[in-house]
Amino acid sequence: MKKFLSVLFICILFSSCSEYQKALKSEDPAKKFDVAIKQYDKGKYNKAIRLFEQIAPAYRGKPQAEKMFYLFAQSYYKTEQYYLSGYQFESFVSGYPKSEKAEEAAYLGAKSYSMLSPVYSLDQTDTNKAIGKLQNFIDTYPNSPYFAEANTTLKTLTDKIEKKVFENAKQYNTISDFKSAIVALDNFIADYPGTQFKEEALFYKLDSAYKLAINSVPAKMEERLNNAKIAHGNLVKFNASTSHKSKADEMLARIDKDLQQFSK
Repeated sequence: MKKFLSVLFICILFSSCSEYQKALKSEDPAKKFDVAIKQYDKGKYNKAIRLFEQIAPAYRGKPQAEKMFYLFAQSYYKTEQYYLSGYQFESFVSGYPKSEKAEEAAYLGAKSYSMLSPVYSLDQTDTNKAIGKLQNFIDTYPNSPYFAEANTTLKTLTDKIEKKVFENAKQYNTISDFKSAIVALDNFIADYPGTQFKEEALFYKLDSAYKLAINSVPAKMEERLNNAKIAHGNLVKFNASTSHKSKADEMLARIDKDLQQFSK
């Protein structure tokens, strides 16, 4: 019995492979379509993709086209080919806006772009693109069952952009370009007033202003010391118990001491 079942399995396997190979070589789009559906249902998405790619031009405008293009996009998505799935889902929504699958396709298209978002330290072109796609989905489908998930993903991506901008601004402090650090950190705080990195940004602005002041020529020192004192005030005003309080207060003590020479 075991031998019989093994032989039967092999026969079915070769029959299936033969059917797929015949479909690839066939000139009949309907045959390719039927076999592509079978491959998709079996979870053999790459094989389905090869057949869908062959028949896509011929199926535009046909009754079966809606199903085909939806499964085509899903096949790319399930094989983690997110550039292609994003494009195909967008094309599906554009071509079939009244489809019952349009909302899901719009979400998966946006999600595809979000999956392309790299770590914050790299170029964030794909992240910004994903943010736009997700925001458009949220605005278009405010009652969608995917709404909460889309919002969560959107926040993750916007936090990533904020972190990159903050780290870029902070980098000026790291390389001791304190003038540029102050400008960049001011711009960051202005552009992202509700950012989770605001306390850190205020501290590094203080640190930059302090180091710029104490290393200044006498003619510019008083003004810069006063600017550093204002920066300290802004930090403690934002969070009186900041984790940087000890360092910040040490800076303030030095600032006040150095300012005394200008009050004589």
